[in-house]
Amino acid sequence: MAGHSKWANIKYRKERQDAAKMKIFSKLAKEITLAAKAGSPNPEQNIALANAIERARAANVPKENIERAIKRATGELPGTQYEEIFYEGYGPYGVAVMVRVVTDNRNRAVSEIRRIFEQYGGNLGGSVAWLFTRRGVITLDKKKIAQERDELLMNVIDLGVEDLQEKDGEIELYCEPAQLKAVREALERQAVPIERAETQLVPQNTVRLVGAEAEKFLKFMSALDDQEDVQDVYANFDIPEDVMDRLS
Repeated sequence: MAGHSKWANIKYRKERQDAAKMKIFSKLAKEITLAAKAGSPNPEQNIALANAIERARAANVPKENIERAIKRATGELPGTQYEEIFYEGYGPYGVAVMVRVVTDNRNRAVSEIRRIFEQYGGNLGGSVAWLFTRRGVITLDKKKIAQERDELLMNVIDLGVEDLQEKDGEIELYCEPAQLKAVREALERQAVPIERAETQLVPQNTVRLVGAEAEKFLKFMSALDDQEDVQDVYANFDIPEDVMDRLS
């Protein structure tokens, strides 16, 4: 799962760096609208919405844009109707890929995604969902955590955290998706600073890529992420961190 975790870090960093691009604003606004429509429009009662708002703020999305996105979900403002779709397939070198789309045009979305898969030698279609497990993932900045690893693990295990991993200067806590809100709130009560808290599709096993294969696959991931309807891409690749840093 190291490859996908590292890719998520790159993605969120890119959102902050590319904040001036309206495409980033549009994607984050769609995420807010979808989350608010699926649950409560109050972020204190809707962790998906709270996470979407936090990402938007980190990318400097204006407050009024966030408020309009929520109002579109509640019907206070007219707006486009979005649907969430997952597409499955195999990318280059047999890597399993799950693409999460939020779109107002299903035909446009699938046509563009299929084109990207084919361009890079992949194949959109088939069933790969069984290779992933939905988990709650809470990311902490290791530099901001006062406790040592073992102490932190002892403190969080009773909260419902099932696993803890350190990578790339961060600590990732894994729990059941249904426990994500409770774990997050418990950590906040303990004044533990949280970078992100979200549900992810975590791969059960990975495909190792290096050299030219790694470079081509990261270009494929970037092409998918840049597509306007794509919100998240999950893939069971494993690329060494130094290679990821160099290529990204």
